[in-house]
This record gives sequence, C-alpha cells and structure tokens, in this order.
Amino acid sequence: MSFPKADIRRAFDEDEFFPVFQPQVELRTGQLVGFEVLARWRHKKLGAVGPDDFIPALEQCGLIDELTRVMLEKAFRCLVLREGTYNLAVNVSPRQLLGLNLSERLLAVAGEGCFPMNRLTMEITESALVDDLERAQAAARELKDLQCKLSLDDFGTGYSSLKHLHALPFDELKVDRNFVNSMTEKRESRKIVAAVVGLGQSLGLKTVAEGVETQEQANMLLWLGCDLGQGWLFGKPCTAEEIPSVVTNLRGHCASVVMPIDPDGNTIMSLEARPAQRLAQLQAIYDGAPVGLCFLDRNLRYVSLNKRLSEMNGVPAVEHLGKTVAEIIPKLFPVVEPYIRRAMLGDPVTGVEVKKPPGKGQTEGQTILLSYQPARDEAGEILGVCVAVMDVTKSKRTEAALRETEDHYRHMMQLGPHVPWVLDAKGKVIDASPRWESVTGQSMDEAMGNGWLKMLHSDDVEPTRAAIRALLRTGLPIDVEYRVRTAGGDWVRMRSRGAPRFGPNGSIIYVYGVVELVHDGMPLADELRAHETALHAALDTVPFGIVLADASDGSIFMINAAAENLLGGDVRPGQKINEYTKLHVTTPEGRLLQFDEFPIVRATLHGEPVPAKQIVFQRSDGKRLPLCAASKPIYSDQGHLIGGLLILRDAETEPSCAFEWDMQAAR
Repeated sequence: MSFPKADIRRAFDEDEFFPVFQPQVELRTGQLVGFEVLARWRHKKLGAVGPDDFIPALEQCGLIDELTRVMLEKAFRCLVLREGTYNLAVNVSPRQLLGLNLSERLLAVAGEGCFPMNRLTMEITESALVDDLERAQAAARELKDLQCKLSLDDFGTGYSSLKHLHALPFDELKVDRNFVNSMTEKRESRKIVAAVVGLGQSLGLKTVAEGVETQEQANMLLWLGCDLGQGWLFGKPCTAEEIPSVVTNLRGHCASVVMPIDPDGNTIMSLEARPAQRLAQLQAIYDGAPVGLCFLDRNLRYVSLNKRLSEMNGVPAVEHLGKTVAEIIPKLFPVVEPYIRRAMLGDPVTGVEVKKPPGKGQTEGQTILLSYQPARDEAGEILGVCVAVMDVTKSKRTEAALRETEDHYRHMMQLGPHVPWVLDAKGKVIDASPRWESVTGQSMDEAMGNGWLKMLHSDDVEPTRAAIRALLRTGLPIDVEYRVRTAGGDWVRMRSRGAPRFGPNGSIIYVYGVVELVHDGMPLADELRAHETALHAALDTVPFGIVLADASDGSIFMINAAAENLLGGDVRPGQKINEYTKLHVTTPEGRLLQFDEFPIVRATLHGEPVPAKQIVFQRSDGKRLPLCAASKPIYSDQGHLIGGLLILRDAETEPSCAFEWDMQAAR
C-alpha cells in the first residue's frame, strides 16, 4: 500500500499517528519489566493502518524520524512509564541508524519528557548493519554513551551473521515471532529457537521472544532459558490510557509461566546455570560418579558414557561410541532389552537387579543394579535413554554372609538349654530365644519390648525393673531372680544374668544375657501349693468372711469358707473384681453402689483403706443380706501395692460395724 507524502504530512498535522505498548514479561517470574513501543495510524478514510503498510512510505519520503519523535513524546507523557521503573523498547530503521544525529535527537526528546536514557532500548534489525557496518558501529557507540541499550531484532530471519553480534555492543537478542509461533509443532523451529537462545546466553546477552501466544510456548521458552517474552499471552498492544490497568492485571498474574515437567512430576532442568555451565557440571558428574553412566539414542547406540561403565563392560570407552548395546554386551542384551524399550516409550525403569555371566578369567559374575530414564527434549519428545549401572556384587556377598551368620546364631539359640536375650539401650527386649515361648507359652512377638514382664510374678516385676535400671545407669552386670508363670500355669524360679556392650563414646548400646531355671529347673508349684493350702486352712478358721484380690489383674485369688457362706457362691476365686458391676449391692437406703464404691475395689486398685460400712448384698438366689464390709490394701516388702483384703460380717447377727484392725496390711 502506497501513501503520498501529502497524505502522510496531513496525518502528522492532524495527529493521526499514535503509539501502542506491547508488554514484556520476565518468563522466570512472570513480572512485567517493560513495553515495546509500536506505531499505529488511525486513517480518516481507511481506518486502522498497520506499521507494515505505512513504515516503508515514511522511510521513502524521509518522515521516519518525525514518526519516532512523535511516538516517544507521547510515550514519555504517560505518568506510569515516566515515574516507574519500566523499560521502553523502540524500533530504529536502518536509515535512522545510519543517518546523522540520531543520538542527539533521542536525547532531546528524552530530556523534554524527563525520561532516563538507561531505560530506553533501541531495537535494530540486521539489515541496518549490512550496508555500512562502520557507520552502524559509530552510531551504536553514540547510543551506548547515552546509556541506551541495544537489541538485535528478528535475529535469524535476514542476513544473520555472527560478525554483527561481535561488531556491535548489543545487550539483547530478539527471537523472531515466526519461529516462536511454530516451535511447538515443528522440531526445526524449536531447534532454531534453542540455538538463538543458547547463542545469546553464551555471549551474555538477554534473550527476548516475540509473538508468545500460548502457555505451551512460554513454558518451552522458559525451559530453553529465554529471559523475556512478549505477545498476546501476556497482553495485546494497549494505548497509553490503558497502561495502568495492564500493569495492575499483570501484577495479579505473575509467575504464570512454569517449568515443564516430565510424566513423573520431576522438573526437567534448572535455569540457574547457563548451557556451558550445565555441560561442565554434567561432565564433572559423569566423570566422578561411582556408578556406570551412559546415554543411548533411539537406535540403542552409545552416544556417551563414562569411564566407570567402560570398565564394568570390559570394553574401552571409544569402542562403545556408535555401537549398539547388543554389540557391546551380547550375552546380557536379551535380559536388559525389554527395560530399555520400556524407557524408550517413556516409562522410567529403576532398581532392576541382574546377574551378569562371568567374564574371561572370572569364576563369578557381577550382580548389577540398573536404572533406565527416558531423556526428553524441550517439547517432551524422547531422544533416548539415560542408563545408570551400579555394581552391587560386594554388598550381595555381605548380605548373604549376614543371613548365614544370623541362621547359625538362631539355630544355636534354639538348641541351647538357656534362653539368650538382648536388650536395647532403653532396656527393652529386641531379641530372645524361642525357648522362652516353649517355657511360658507367650509368643515371641508379645515378649518383645516389655511384654515379657507380664509373665513374671507381680511381686517380682518392680525388683526386676529396678535391676535393669541400675544396669543401664551404672554399666555393671545384672544378676536377678524372679518367678515366671509356665505354659501349664505353674510357677518356676528363673535366674537372669547379662552384661552390657558399650559404644565408642562409652554409652551402652546393647545388653546381652541368658535366663536359666533355678534348682535344675524344678518347678516351685508344689511348694507354692503347700503354702497356699496352709494359708487357706488358717483363713477357714476365722469366724468372719475374708476375700483376697490381686492388684496386677484385679482377680480374686482366695476366699475363705465364711465368705463363701455369706455370698452364696456369687463371688469365686479367679473372678475379676470388675465383674462386681454385675452384682446387686446397695446401701441400706437402697442406693445402688457404683464400681469404685466397692471397698475391695478401692483397696486393690487404688490403695485406699475403707472403714467398716453397712451394705445390702442381694445374692443370685434372691436373698438380701445386710453385711458389714471393710477393706485394706496389701503391700509388698518393697512398699508396692500388690492386692486388697476384704472383711465381711453378717450385720443381722453382729449389728455393730466397728471393726478392730488388729493386724497390719502385709508389707
């Protein structure tokens, strides 16, 4: 489209040219950093006219400098831009760059608008550098002296030459929108964008991508390491009046660009390092890794590998390159091929244990642990497979030796006449011979920790605990005796002896010992029964009822004849005191007694003596019997609560409930 000079001059006179502003966003953070100033023409007859149509006409008639002046003057009037921190990018035509006094004209306009030159970026196309590179260098130096930044626009679309990048002091490199728009569909475009971004990074230039319209494009650019993006994804070109609302909206949507992730949810790559740094880091890891590493292409050929893997395969590293896995390890290939194929389809495979056949001069093959990870490019396309190989032969031998040693140890424990045991640093059982189960009937799982103490006589539990605490506190050997209930219900006396094992810092880490039967393993049941019989006979001569309960489990272990006559058999040896809730016991006034109000409950479980009080007991035969009841706790010689004593009298024959306690609770 051609426009006569008079038409263009009229447009200037009637103020038909105006700027619009394209947001530029930092891809890594999503923060708005500036705008590119673009010219628009509001033609009275034709309506909106794009710059591609009128810029050539303005250059031809020599009014391009006038357009730049008008655009900058109007941009600098925007208060948000002038007083903020945002950068402005302005296109400079080849004719402007090579003309005279460009820097002076820019300085004059910026001075009138009070806009700092260090926030102004001049975008130069490569075509401006072809005709007169020497003049372009001089103009660029003048702009840099004013603290302007320089950007090489549309790199790769024209006369792309590294000579131009080297000759001029550029600060930015812009990626053309045509490559950006097609990079997600065309592998070639994607590689060109990657090359331009990588080139800019290697030269220390900031890279800016134009025409970013989709989230996928933005994510891919971020993955490649591109710094800035502009396009409709972040906002369409807006007028000066619309800038405040654009700034507000972009502030509310910062960090909208994210690193792409692989199917397992792992971030593909960090952007903190430049490509050269990444390569150096990866090479250092490759060379220093204690495992074998390699990369296979889609044809299962070795592209790279480290020295460790070449040693494991027994083939020099240089002979791997370009050859397939089947050629290098033919015997092992049929085993590992399925895992490599799975990784080629995108399915990571880890922790594959494989036994290699013995090599030349070897009697035993290696045991190796393999992992296969698909390697993807910036678009997620699988390029090949990364392989990690770990030699676990020694650890497997160690595991086998440990298992054999443990089997020997357990076999000896099972056959021995004693019960070996092991305590941890807290005094809890962590291992013991299965003979404990055969003696007591308690399973080994139940005996672990402090569970074995349940099989001890209630009088012996606390002394045993005290002996263990003393051992852990002093580090001296332990030697303690206690009574143990056997699987048949008898009691046997056992002796436990042990000594601690100390760690490097002098603290106890384990205690090892054995338990053995006392008196050649003869049970004490007969002796206990004799004492029990004598005690029962003595209590049967007492004219009032006596009930004895065990504090360890709340069971009644003895009841004399007088109590049996009074209670009519409703309370029996072996019965738990919590079963009293099933009995009907009231006060003389008829109030039903609660569980904790029974005298023997309070004495046995809480250690509280209960003075004589009258109760009404209704037997299962329906007879209601007024009783006088009192109770006292029973203590061991060490002062520990071990049971309770209940005394009962018939209140009808002996109306007085005043008991004279002429005996003390056993201690």
